[in-house]
Amino acid sequence: MSRRSRDGGATAGCTVTVCRGCCCGTAAGFDHAGQLTQLRKAVADAAVVRVSDCLDTCAHANVIVVQPSPAGRRAGGRPVWLGLVNDTDAADDIAAWIRAGGPGLADPPGVLDLYAFTPPRRIRQHLT
Repeated sequence: MSRRSRDGGATAGCTVTVCRGCCCGTAAGFDHAGQLTQLRKAVADAAVVRVSDCLDTCAHANVIVVQPSPAGRRAGGRPVWLGLVNDTDAADDIAAWIRAGGPGLADPPGVLDLYAFTPPRRIRQHLT
């Protein structure tokens, strides 16, 4: 099943939101733009990657939220919030999971348990 991205193209995968306008995109000593490019290339055929100015979870910078595909949602998948994603290996693990189907369709690599967190409800409601 496919859906339309904001630019009108068809996509059938997860939606990945990368926080970049606040702490997540400005902390020194990390290539934020490089991580975004890496993630976009790695999931180009499997997901839409969008950038948020601030997800209001700065204590967990860099934050990436993986929302399930329509099929993943039907299978019970829910958005997964990942924080402290500050290395390329973590981004590679996230990309591999998304390519395998993401939330609801594939189990995440165990290492991603170290990055998962639950933000307050008021914050989760803004990302639907």
